[in-house]
Amino acid sequence: MEFLETHCDRPCAAVLSRSRRRVRRFLSWLGTALLTAAGLICPYQALAGQPQSDIPKGFTAPVAGYDYVKREAMIPMRDGVKLFTVVIVPKGATNAPILLTRTPYDASRRAARNSSPHMLAALPQGDDVFVEAGYIRVFQDVRGKYKSEGDYVMTRPVRGPLNPTGTDHVTDAYDTIDWLVKNTPESNGRVGMLGSSYEGFTVVMALLEPHPALKVAAPASPMVDGWMGDDWFHYGAFRQVNLDYFSGQTAKKDDGETVARGAYDDYEDFRRLGSTGDYVRAHGLEQLPFTQRVMEHPAYDAFWQGQALDKLVAQHPSPVPTMWIQGLWDQEDIWGAIHCYLALKAKGQTDHNYLVMGPWRHSQVNYDGYNLGPLKWEGDTALQFRRDVLRPFFDQYLKTGAPRAGTPPVFIYNTGENRWERLKSWPLACEQGCAAPLKPLYLQAAFGLG
Repeated sequence: MEFLETHCDRPCAAVLSRSRRRVRRFLSWLGTALLTAAGLICPYQALAGQPQSDIPKGFTAPVAGYDYVKREAMIPMRDGVKLFTVVIVPKGATNAPILLTRTPYDASRRAARNSSPHMLAALPQGDDVFVEAGYIRVFQDVRGKYKSEGDYVMTRPVRGPLNPTGTDHVTDAYDTIDWLVKNTPESNGRVGMLGSSYEGFTVVMALLEPHPALKVAAPASPMVDGWMGDDWFHYGAFRQVNLDYFSGQTAKKDDGETVARGAYDDYEDFRRLGSTGDYVRAHGLEQLPFTQRVMEHPAYDAFWQGQALDKLVAQHPSPVPTMWIQGLWDQEDIWGAIHCYLALKAKGQTDHNYLVMGPWRHSQVNYDGYNLGPLKWEGDTALQFRRDVLRPFFDQYLKTGAPRAGTPPVFIYNTGENRWERLKSWPLACEQGCAAPLKPLYLQAAFGLG
């Protein structure tokens, strides 16, 4: 062909050009015919008409290669309300334990960190050690949020003066666990509960009247007392940044709206509008029932005292082995885990209640724990804890034949010496009842301490 292009005269070149066009048409026809025969495109006649829509009536992605099976269920509660639940089962699992989290943060999203055929990538980062151990993972929308039925009440109190209904997170957890062990054939009938922040609150509530199949629990930074030090107030000082949370959680059943900003800096935004009440009215937040209740109870009255879970767990101590997890730099929920542990310690319940304090911000135990800002730790402290302490603790009570975990009564990260410490008790010093008394320290001139 190259010789012909170089040496042909004009008539020859014209013939060559026509030959090229015929070859191109033939190759185009041949390609279409082959693709049609392979079923990859529709026959030519079907392309003649205008398509109605490029969106099919239904589309199902193939999942045969996934290493897990995903199920969704509407689990009935004792009052007939059904709660949306996502169950992730390792493919081929038998006699596997169940790990349950009850959430107000969208169960579907919590069970899908990534769209992946691999369970390790699909589930939250903090679930890594449980995926590797073959656990069945369950997330459930709490009553009234996202795909669950019923009415949503922020941190719904226990049945009683503050909750005249016949249901709460205690009963909902009980009914959920009862359904799971009866309807998950791959399980061994043993359930553990795990959760941080609000999800930690639902763990603590489940401990007040635990289902017999609930064998172990770990509430991390749980919302326990909303006035003393968890979320809404810190020792009575209202945290105005929570107004965004009120809107996001209660303005809609799904994701609510953040509060519109009139300034780049939140402090300046709050300052310009005056009091908290002025800020609330300026943004229409007085329409939200929970905002109204918080503003009606600025003092530590019966409304807050009746919801204080550290008092309730002491009144109704659970036999379930429980690990209370706290971040030393938790900016939101610094009260709950420590005070629940201390309340149970005062009741003589330390034989199956354990305390962990790691060098973390709020809920950082679920992520990487190499550092806190400029403070660098000795490795990934969050993974170290999940792998070396948390999972063996759960395995001991949930997996047949698992060895004893050797869980330390108290596991604390010593940030001064940059290492984990295993203690027999905590605190090491206190006003009374401890091995050592408190020593008063005084600030002195020239930055002295004495």
